[in-house]
Amino acid sequence: MIPVFKFTLPFLFFILIWGCKEAPKESETTTQTSTEAPIIPEDFSSKQMTGVEQVSIEVDIAGAVDRLSKAVTYKTISNQDREDFDKEAFASYHEFLEESYPLVHKTLKKELHGDPRPYSLLYTWEGKDPSLQPALFYAHQDVVPVPAESRDQWKQDPFSGAVADGYIWGRGVLDDKNQIHAILEAAEMKIKEGWQPSRTLYFVFGQDEEVGGAEGAKKVADALEERGIERFAYVMDESAPLTPGIFPGIKNNTALIGIAQKGFISLELAINGVGGHSSMPGEESNIGILAKAITKLEAAQFPYKIHPAVRSQYRYMGPELDEAMQPLYAAVAFGKDDELTDMEQKFIDAMAGNEVTRAMLHTTIAVTMFNAGIKDNVLPPSATAVVNFRPMPGDTPEVIIEHVKNAIQDDRIEIKDISASTPATNIAEVGNDAYNMLEKTIRQIYGNDLIVSPFFVVGGSDSKHFQARDFAPDVYTITAIQLENTEEFKGFHGVNERILVKEYEKSIGFFYQIFDNLESL
Repeated sequence: MIPVFKFTLPFLFFILIWGCKEAPKESETTTQTSTEAPIIPEDFSSKQMTGVEQVSIEVDIAGAVDRLSKAVTYKTISNQDREDFDKEAFASYHEFLEESYPLVHKTLKKELHGDPRPYSLLYTWEGKDPSLQPALFYAHQDVVPVPAESRDQWKQDPFSGAVADGYIWGRGVLDDKNQIHAILEAAEMKIKEGWQPSRTLYFVFGQDEEVGGAEGAKKVADALEERGIERFAYVMDESAPLTPGIFPGIKNNTALIGIAQKGFISLELAINGVGGHSSMPGEESNIGILAKAITKLEAAQFPYKIHPAVRSQYRYMGPELDEAMQPLYAAVAFGKDDELTDMEQKFIDAMAGNEVTRAMLHTTIAVTMFNAGIKDNVLPPSATAVVNFRPMPGDTPEVIIEHVKNAIQDDRIEIKDISASTPATNIAEVGNDAYNMLEKTIRQIYGNDLIVSPFFVVGGSDSKHFQARDFAPDVYTITAIQLENTEEFKGFHGVNERILVKEYEKSIGFFYQIFDNLESL
């Protein structure tokens, strides 16, 4: 069997799984193939950093745990209905942050952004050298709701912030308030020591990541761009935590660094025509016309291709995997974007055979809503459907809309972009000073006995509102917390969300250390 990535919803990232079911139809791959022998390049060898000296950071973990525990009690929930927004929960949480981190709020400039609700936080920590490119750390305040039917499955109340059995429990403790508080804890420690960064640091804590970030992160990115920042030296956001066994076949602890995200666009397809009584239907109904259009669209899938971020993933991860499959991994790692070899085609065939791995290969089409009709004996005068696309680079909203028109071939269907569309992001550079600095920090805190690798984020977080712009191409995403095993993933958007107290201490140490390491860029 060929190892392939699996897309895991809570993090929107890939993990390797074994096996595949079926290959794509021949018509689904359009690139010309060429034959080549399975030769492994000499430089297809391990790129893992070695010999990094460990550091130990002394942290007031008891106080830090109390503060994070209390943070969980603020129900900063993002509901799909944006009018269902608890302003008091966010405002109270902001007051709590001011009380908890007095030196941060005395030293850093705090701003509120967001439209129509300004609850996203932007902190500016002025650096000593204004000529240096700034850095930015991102996390989000909002959490997903806790369904009423799942309440009895929680071992601790999801908004109690309970500390029990060596864990901090509650909705948002892992996704993503741990990262907010680890950043602020580290900053408070640094300020208390009299430390000031050489480059200006920005902390951005968004209010609506769980619903796309159009209200918060996008507005903050707009504001920073308008201020004339030409380029960030480093941007970091949440993503996958460190987890042992996340890649089957590799028992080592693994740190995945997201380097690119797909885009986002939702189109509404609508038909408005004549309704009437169901006893006298016409030759076509509005529902039937729209359904036919959707069927045509689903049959017109975008072609497959290997994203450059996937090549980077295999360049780093490939040498650590099954030696027998090295030729395949090398073919992907060193392939050219304008030429598809036979070995790469085998990779695509394997990946396309599984519904959860196809997403990394092309712009996806997902029909998510269909609305029509109010009564069983009335022909509806209109029908609408919503189709969500996750675009690969180059598939702009204009390209996608044209693709839809060509697929359905029906001028009666109106097409409208109803989303805060974002394109596929830039691809963060791998192996440069910023990436290497991040890997070094990971190893200083978590050790050398782990695999560090870039990966392609298929869904992603709202840091895409930064990474899709010229001033922040190098966005690296990782959640700086260690999980015990893959079972702990179930807490993301699920029940019994929790983190280990001892690992939260390391997370704070991580940000304390990375502030220092940024000085070397």
